[in-house]
Amino acid sequence: MTSNDATSTTHSPLYANLLAETAKIGWSELERFFARGMLLRVARDLDLVSVAEAIASDDTAQVTQWLSSGLVERVQAEAAADFAARDPDLWAVVVSPWVCVQERS
Repeated sequence: MTSNDATSTTHSPLYANLLAETAKIGWSELERFFARGMLLRVARDLDLVSVAEAIASDDTAQVTQWLSSGLVERVQAEAAADFAARDPDLWAVVVSPWVCVQERS
């Protein structure tokens, strides 16, 4: 292994697939997922696709850590109202039954 190998980031095929399925989306298209309690908000500090990959891979330890720290959470009514009022740039990826969403500035 060279030093370049150690510093380069390689992603799994699952990551690549999820990245390809990640898209910008408007709040109006996400409201129905919020209403069903299936919308997860991902903090800006995290890589949206890495979170989706952890959920899809059933990485319970990592997902639990994010949930416990509030970095990943179900979208609450206050956040939904804020999204509806501001209509910010949102990116989403589906990891059935969840939709992971992240606001981008």
